[in-house]
Amino acid sequence: MKAEDPIARFTRWFREEVTAGTKLPEAMALATSGSDGMPSVRYVLLKQADGRGFSFYTDIRSPKGQQIAENPRAAMVFYWPRKGRQVRIDGSVELMTADEADAYWATRPIDSRISGSVSHQSDRLKSRAELVARVAKLRRELRGKEPVRPNYWLGLRVVPNRIEFWVQAPFRLHRRELFLKSGRQWRKTLLQP
Repeated sequence: MKAEDPIARFTRWFREEVTAGTKLPEAMALATSGSDGMPSVRYVLLKQADGRGFSFYTDIRSPKGQQIAENPRAAMVFYWPRKGRQVRIDGSVELMTADEADAYWATRPIDSRISGSVSHQSDRLKSRAELVARVAKLRRELRGKEPVRPNYWLGLRVVPNRIEFWVQAPFRLHRRELFLKSGRQWRKTLLQP
């Protein structure tokens, strides 16, 4: 059966959480795996959701960046307990353009840009003092100038082919609706809880 646009539904649910004051409604668990097939999951922050997909930014030298380079597929889930809702998304991952990354980089607080410039995400660290010293050093070198986006700090977009909406119901009779992409259209089916 032909379905409504699941991106529009996601956007409505997300806005409801923002309006309700939910803390970090943009937090999503992101699962990736490299060529070894070992899954890895962590929370990242959604920065944009539209017809092209679900976007976030990261240091692509990180384990998640390396895994996505080896296996450009991912799964993610949002959970909003206020209304007992979750949204599961599976799809392929594409690299966003440098212009998109530059535009988003410019919106980040300067301290976040400095941190992103000096951290090699997920690498081992001898001491916290070492990282703090690198931040202070870059701050001195910049002398009030804006930090330039490092070439390894980029945006990734999960282009969905499956989106499931799950709503908690009494006696574990949860409501589950699965949207599957077929060409340019979405098809909806119901799932048992």
